[in-house]
Amino acid sequence: MTGTDVQKEAEDSGPSGYAAARLRLLTEETRSGPPRRSALADLTDEWLTGLFAAGAEGLRGASLVAVGGYGRGELSPRSDLDLLLLHDGGDTKAVATLADRLWYPVWDLGLDLDHSVRTPAEARRTAGEDLKVQLGLLDARHIAGDLGLTASLRTAVLADWRNQAPKRLPELQELCAERAERQGELQYLLEPDLKEARGGLRDATALRAVAASWLADAPREGLADARRRLLDVRDALHLTTGRATDRLALQEQDQVAAELGLLDADTLLRQVYEAARLVSYASDVTWREVGRVLRSRAVRPRLRAMLGGGKPAGERSPLAEGVVEQDGEVVLARAARPERDPVLPLRAAAAAAQAALPLSLHAVRRLAATVRPLPTPWPAEAREQLVTLLGSGRPTIEVWEALEAEGLITRLLPDWERVRCRPQRNAVHLWTVDRHLIETAVRASEFTRQVSRPDLLLVAALLHDIGKGWPGDHSVAGEVIAKDVAARIGFDRHDVTVVATLVRHHLLLIDTATRRDLEDPATVRSVAEAVGSQGTLELLHALTEADALATGPAAWSSWRGSLVADLVKRVSAVLAGDTPDEPEEAAPTAEQERLALEAAATGSPVLSLRAQTEPPAGQEPSGDPEPLGVELLIAVPDQPGVLPAVAGVLAMHRLTVRTAELRSLYLPDGVDGSVLLLDWRVAAEYGSLPQAARLRSDLVRALDGSLDIAGRLAERDAAYPRRRGVVAPAARVSVHPAASRLATVIEVRSQDAPGLLFRIGRALEDASVRVRSAHVSTLGANAVDAFYVTGPEGAPLPGDEAASVARKLEETLRG
Repeated sequence: MTGTDVQKEAEDSGPSGYAAARLRLLTEETRSGPPRRSALADLTDEWLTGLFAAGAEGLRGASLVAVGGYGRGELSPRSDLDLLLLHDGGDTKAVATLADRLWYPVWDLGLDLDHSVRTPAEARRTAGEDLKVQLGLLDARHIAGDLGLTASLRTAVLADWRNQAPKRLPELQELCAERAERQGELQYLLEPDLKEARGGLRDATALRAVAASWLADAPREGLADARRRLLDVRDALHLTTGRATDRLALQEQDQVAAELGLLDADTLLRQVYEAARLVSYASDVTWREVGRVLRSRAVRPRLRAMLGGGKPAGERSPLAEGVVEQDGEVVLARAARPERDPVLPLRAAAAAAQAALPLSLHAVRRLAATVRPLPTPWPAEAREQLVTLLGSGRPTIEVWEALEAEGLITRLLPDWERVRCRPQRNAVHLWTVDRHLIETAVRASEFTRQVSRPDLLLVAALLHDIGKGWPGDHSVAGEVIAKDVAARIGFDRHDVTVVATLVRHHLLLIDTATRRDLEDPATVRSVAEAVGSQGTLELLHALTEADALATGPAAWSSWRGSLVADLVKRVSAVLAGDTPDEPEEAAPTAEQERLALEAAATGSPVLSLRAQTEPPAGQEPSGDPEPLGVELLIAVPDQPGVLPAVAGVLAMHRLTVRTAELRSLYLPDGVDGSVLLLDWRVAAEYGSLPQAARLRSDLVRALDGSLDIAGRLAERDAAYPRRRGVVAPAARVSVHPAASRLATVIEVRSQDAPGLLFRIGRALEDASVRVRSAHVSTLGANAVDAFYVTGPEGAPLPGDEAASVARKLEETLRG
């Protein structure tokens, strides 16, 4: 059936015919994208024209006008209809009757409707009071009735908008900024709002409004295609969910991708991010141009200075060879010759970042169109300018994005293409891979005074996750890429090796510090062997913190920082030639000793629960201390089942375990028995913390077997079933035989969940192994736990027995 046939069916059959024709149109596999949106608008026009004609018989001076998205002729499957019934103020009773005959059939079909009835004067007055109404009227389109009435309103609204642009555009910019603050940036969100987030459809509409003001215009290259792509995704989202939604939820992304004929959800997100990035960049450039024009229009010099344009228009200040500042932007000097100066893009970028100024759109496009490729290896100046750019802090981001928008980054670093706009499906990460790399460089710039080779630190920060664009372990793949890139940009063989080592081992310190026993000499020696030198260790320490800070708030804390610093100190001693002694029991604090003695004397557990407001022992207090959580200290006579009992009681009380340490504590001479000390950091899932006395009482019952923890947790799970969400990868349990000579190290990686540590502890208890120490950490939704276990006699487990324990534990967690 052709589009004309569909429209004819709608005309002939009234509302039911329109509904059938609409359904047929939306289910046609041969029509999608702009043609379908346009056809749906045409079909709806025909239907509403018929309703108008039937209800307006004998009525003059009235017209039906589409505004907003419908006015642009773009209807998504579940879009609402934005309609204005315009009239000249004559027969208001007949107009009211006509309105009923228009709105009720729309409501009867279950379509969303945004409607109003106004005279032209009322419409203009409302637009003057409400910016959103004015934006909708900029897309006003005649559907039926008095064409002259509609045309005169359009002319008046556009004239009002252009006359009021100096006042209304700053209001529009503020509206966009407030929306971005609420909704976030579309190009980084895992569940983005396609319409409201920054870089989404609302921003694309705002750019149209700026262009309509004749005051400034957006960069047009690729903008229409980006907007079309976002509309196509929204269409597919409407069709797959059957709802008028703009939020691309995780559980719907695979279906939406399939509807669009894409490979998978990651491909879908990457396309959305690319489109959003283009819209965001166009918005930045456009609003900058609006500000420049408004400043230039300021009549009084004093007002110009207040708006940030204190220099006379057109004055140029030199920044670097071939690079000048003009009107608050970095532009090319008149004598610059990009075709003869291949370092100019990096020089201009470094100058802009150092001056905290944006690169002008014209300059970047001229560079992209005319500059010659850099030779291989790069000249020293090019490498130095790259390091300067990376070390400029927060301004680096805007400058880098300007180069990225015109394809200059992938020309400089071809491997960048694989990580560009690549999503990271990990709640810990705030950014796409490419933005994370830049954020890490920004963070690393804060440590350049603490290392002897800041250039290697900054380049390693830029490259540390470059392997995420390749299959397999990204650290291994990244090492190969880093060697190639470092050599290409002109580092010597030694420096290439250092950069590659940093990329290969960028997770080594944080993983070891939080998951291994630092008292074990094997742990420290293995890190020293991997790092190789004091200089590399220094760089790796800085890179570790920069990487974690750039990941997100869940990836770094004072506690993690103190553990990494402790590990670095121990590794540094080994690299300096010292040999670590056999592990010695750390001296307990006064409170730990008090609790241990009380537990030994009473034969029952004792505990202390308190908010920790001071940094851990050995760590310097900072000027802006961060909240460190609630510390739970438990001393309990050594006996079987302590780990699952404590973990189970905490799960019953809805306490989330952030970190956990378990170790045996030597008692003073003359005191019999052995005590286990548990030093944990916990947080309430919601509500307030339980009383310490209640926790102790339940722990006593758990240890003597009178409290059925498993049953209580099962009852709670049955009463409060968990909401469906993204399917997490299966748990992984591995044995690390070389990590310690005193115990067998079993590492568990799993989705964090209430009662997880209880299940692990009970499984280890069932396997008849003794937990010598435990090191538990939680990053977002992921738990990574290391357990140092021995057999009943206190020796490491034989290889086959350790493998069997790991296999059974993995089966338990996957079950």
